[in-house]
Amino acid sequence: MHPLDVVKTRFQIQRGKADPSSYKSLPDCFRTMYRTEGPMSFYKGILPPILAETPKRAVKFFTFEQYKKLLGFTPVSAGMAYTLAGLGCGLTEAVVINPFEVVKVHLQAQRTAFGLQPSTFSCAKEIVRTSGIGFSGLNRGLTATLGRHGVFNMIYFGFYHNIKNLAPSVQNPQLEFLRKVLIGFTAGTLGSCINIPFDVAKSRIQGPQPVPGQIKYRTCFATIGTVYREEGWCCDASRVRICIRLAPGKLVNLGTTDLIPLESQK
Repeated sequence: MHPLDVVKTRFQIQRGKADPSSYKSLPDCFRTMYRTEGPMSFYKGILPPILAETPKRAVKFFTFEQYKKLLGFTPVSAGMAYTLAGLGCGLTEAVVINPFEVVKVHLQAQRTAFGLQPSTFSCAKEIVRTSGIGFSGLNRGLTATLGRHGVFNMIYFGFYHNIKNLAPSVQNPQLEFLRKVLIGFTAGTLGSCINIPFDVAKSRIQGPQPVPGQIKYRTCFATIGTVYREEGWCCDASRVRICIRLAPGKLVNLGTTDLIPLESQK
């Protein structure tokens, strides 16, 4: 999935058709990157998500269960509890992974050959040296990351668990697994489409600025407003690419999570 993530970031940081370095289409992006940067360019910034994956998943599902238990002591309905627990776990997850995202986007945005770009650790050290670990450095774009993960997981977990409980289950284990996978895919697609403005804002804030040395994209909602005024709903242009990137991974994620207890009952 990482090559699609690199392409997604490239489209999100380009500033409309007026950008002289903009890609014309998805195939054009793949061709241009392959021709000018080499086949390994599709794996730029792959180490940060690998390093973040285990703590990210652990935090996501552990905090989801904890928030769900806490909400059990409140008068909210079970369906709303799933939604709010998803929001809470998404916000918590965002705090954990944001530094990794800053380094990843920085590496993915570079248009040099893969072998010429700095290593992940060199990139992280340079960010800390020049900007520190605060909201101008390793935690740049935290608000946008909170919005992206909070909104996505709120919709994702809320939709998945509510629809899963409403849709009739089947006795056949394979068909039951397929039912959950399809619900997971739909939840991932819906969440990906709705949270796209936050994802675009995150990439603009964490990626290279239009004019070196001048910070144009500073805060989440101001960035969304700037993009809308200057380029319209450019996020719609990336919506399909985001769904292609996220929905398959999310359906596997929740589908396999539910398959484990299903298999253990045999």
